[in-house]
Amino acid sequence: MDETALEDFPAKADIDAVIPDTPDMLPAGLPHVAYILLWYPLFTQPFIFREVENLKQRLPVEVYSLYASNLRCCSREMLAVAPTVRTAGLKRLPAFFLEILRCLAAAPKKFCRIFVRALLRPWRSFESFAENLWAFYAGVALGRQLREDGIDMVYAPWPRGTATAAWVAADIAGIPFATSARGDNLEPADPDMGAKFTAALFIRANNAADRERIANFDRKQAKNKVELVYNSLTLPAAGERPRPILAQNPVRLLALGRFDVTKGFDVLLQACGILKGNGFDFRMTLAGGGGKVMGLGGMERRLLTLRKELNLERHVSMPGLISHDELPGVLLDHDIFAAPCVVHASGRRDGIPNTVIEAFAYGLPVVGTSVNALPEVIRHHETGLLVPPGNAQALADAVLWLARHPAEARILGQNGRVLVSEMFDSARNCRRLSELFVRRYALWKASCAA
Repeated sequence: MDETALEDFPAKADIDAVIPDTPDMLPAGLPHVAYILLWYPLFTQPFIFREVENLKQRLPVEVYSLYASNLRCCSREMLAVAPTVRTAGLKRLPAFFLEILRCLAAAPKKFCRIFVRALLRPWRSFESFAENLWAFYAGVALGRQLREDGIDMVYAPWPRGTATAAWVAADIAGIPFATSARGDNLEPADPDMGAKFTAALFIRANNAADRERIANFDRKQAKNKVELVYNSLTLPAAGERPRPILAQNPVRLLALGRFDVTKGFDVLLQACGILKGNGFDFRMTLAGGGGKVMGLGGMERRLLTLRKELNLERHVSMPGLISHDELPGVLLDHDIFAAPCVVHASGRRDGIPNTVIEAFAYGLPVVGTSVNALPEVIRHHETGLLVPPGNAQALADAVLWLARHPAEARILGQNGRVLVSEMFDSARNCRRLSELFVRRYALWKASCAA
């Protein structure tokens, strides 16, 4: 079937008729979807958790994680679903090797083709190679398991190791796979990214800026395959604030996220140094973490050193990782949210950080940078203030402007809350995603029958 017919196949009304509103009404005939992740649930990926759990209300979904459980800082809701996940980890290594031997004996040419395609690449680092090697082992074992579990299609929300496992497993099982790409996946890209885009049934983007970047990636292998579905809100509805934002001094600033090079937290600390030098009365919470345990190198140590060098210990609190259960209270206890994202020298960048969406959902005005997809939600003097990336002075000036214009700041926060409640509406975006799976799978089945 020609891709140009995609929008009309099957008709949207037909999809609406078969997709239910509750899991108790799941009819036969819907595609059984496997989600492949490194960990599930993971406290740093609440948007993935919300997506999966919402999708389970509309489609039969199974979750397979390539690593063992990692439940640190998970919310109570996340902990409740953890026992339902098919986890792997080192305990599965003997079973992986047995399945590899079985596949090698049964279809040696096919096995070698998949092995060469998955692993014989010019990997940028040993870490990337190791992740993909493990993903290959897991994918071989998953191939038979997916058939036994009645899976119809495989989806990897990340285009690296998880997509490697999904591609391998789908090839062995004879079913389609799809993936997603975002901000920091595309630049620098893994050497197999273009091949994965060529093989994928579709590639999902969660913002418009990355949709264009995916469509134009490499030799445009993703042309006519990119589908935009925004993430869903992850936090409960905001209650009443203990007091209005910017109602008293000191002004309370907040920044959240992984201590990664793309977050620009070093620039934010420099901006705090400027604010302190101007005599501005503020306190900032810089919450998050990283380091080697999250594959983020020494950024945390660098931030702690910079805070000391700028004599900001009394002004900047760094409490570490925050559980998703604690996050609503933290958001309600601050006045301004900062998202000083930057484009790293390697080309890495964020899409729309989920923390920005969460801050908007709780009515906070946001100061952010004009990096990648951030202007889709931080609309200058409409929902927040945009400044050039890497510019500490501009960042400090924006914070000062909001502090000196509290009425306008509150309006910006209210506008942001309205925007994200519409753009990231859980029910609507879940329905779009479920329709995407049904529509693309129907297209694939029709092409197989032709």
